[in-house]
Amino acid sequence: MTDPRIPGDDEIVDAEVVEDGESADDAVNAINTESVNDGEEVAPGKGSGATAPAAGAAAGATSGGSGAATSGGTAAGGEHPDTALAAQRLDDLQRLNAEYVNYKRRVDRDRAAVQERAVRDVLETLLPVLDDIHAARQHGDLAGGPFAAIADKLETSLNRFGLTRFGEVGEPFDPMQHEALMHAAWDASNPALPSDATTTTVVQVLQPGYRTGEQVMRPARVAVADPE
Repeated sequence: MTDPRIPGDDEIVDAEVVEDGESADDAVNAINTESVNDGEEVAPGKGSGATAPAAGAAAGATSGGSGAATSGGTAAGGEHPDTALAAQRLDDLQRLNAEYVNYKRRVDRDRAAVQERAVRDVLETLLPVLDDIHAARQHGDLAGGPFAAIADKLETSLNRFGLTRFGEVGEPFDPMQHEALMHAAWDASNPALPSDATTTTVVQVLQPGYRTGEQVMRPARVAVADPE
């Protein structure tokens, strides 16, 4: 009677014989190697377990490196908010500084003009007073009187601001300096008139003119005549 545990001749046993001297672990490794070569899935073991963490570490390193590279690129290519804010504040400061410099120049320029205009307004207000003093002097009302000294001091004080009187008999008529109110006949007997005059000449000053520097405040009002 045949033992059923003993294979027959027609049964094929797919196994390898382990030679003496080879350990069981070496035999298992050999079987796993053959399975890998045949395309079969290998169960996790010592070797595959070590390989998987290494692969995961490599993938993590790759992902981390990519993230670091991306972050570094953003930091390098972009602009920090504080830098943009500082640039904006600098632009505002430069604009305010330029506006202040322009304002200061304008104020300095206008200050001189305002001062000259104020002096001119005061002098124009005093012109009628100066006309009265000049007329009183011509009529002899100030000769030896106490008011003569006051009149002289007033005129001297106003001369400090550049106020000067002009308009004399015998001057050539200048429309920029004189205002002709009448035309008279030439008086050859008048010693104040030049004998060699060839142009229209002032023969009488009705009201003297005043100027400050080169600027005429009021033209002299005169009578003119043409030489014969």
